[in-house]
Amino acid sequence: MVQQGDPRFEVSTDEPPSNVVVAGFSQFGLAGLTAVDYLADHLDLAETGHVDARGLATLTPFEQGRPRHHTRLLSRDEVDLTVLVGELFVPVSAAGTFSGAIFDWLDEHDVDEVVVLSGVPIPHGPDDHRAFYIASEDYREHRLADDPVTPMGSGFLDGVNAALVDRGMTGDLAVGVFVTPVHARMPDVDAAIRLVEVVDRLYDVEVDTGPLEAFGDEVAEYYAELHEHLERQADHGDRQMPEDRMFM
Repeated sequence: MVQQGDPRFEVSTDEPPSNVVVAGFSQFGLAGLTAVDYLADHLDLAETGHVDARGLATLTPFEQGRPRHHTRLLSRDEVDLTVLVGELFVPVSAAGTFSGAIFDWLDEHDVDEVVVLSGVPIPHGPDDHRAFYIASEDYREHRLADDPVTPMGSGFLDGVNAALVDRGMTGDLAVGVFVTPVHARMPDVDAAIRLVEVVDRLYDVEVDTGPLEAFGDEVAEYYAELHEHLERQADHGDRQMPEDRMFM
């Protein structure tokens, strides 16, 4: 069921976020989404807010019979990260409106830094199974000056990722997008592990990726169902999926 009217988004929170927000969305290979979901679980974060959406196809995830919000904010006092888990597919046409609601929330709480984890479906060989970055100057100076993450060579972003990076270039919000090659037609758990390892290294959160490797098949089965849902949404009407294009 698609609700009528232009898409509208509203962020509702019970507690303020940390100074750093790490986000993953329903995008290529679901690598970023899988990564942030795993981070939230293994850092034992609790839901502190969510994003309401109107005017888009309805999605209500559930587990063990318990429904949850499709776009959730999770935090814990002892961890200086707030994780944004975005299971709702946000089409390119709604990316500006969605990003605007996120920016209002970030500004309201004086968030300093946003990290986006994402996959890109580009041709690649085994040597390219690593993470790359696209980041604002202040993010590069603060987080990447002494880190071996490789910059992505060239290309362009669109959708929510593009809006966030643009804000990083024009405002005082430090933005880093970490991307890794994915196999677009399946949930890429190996790619998610690479993204988790970057966050672990840069933010010293001490997350063991072993369980994600061990339960890769189980994770893949769940996200395969979500991936099929996204494919159906992407095939509805004009081009809706983000089309990030990059060249290593």
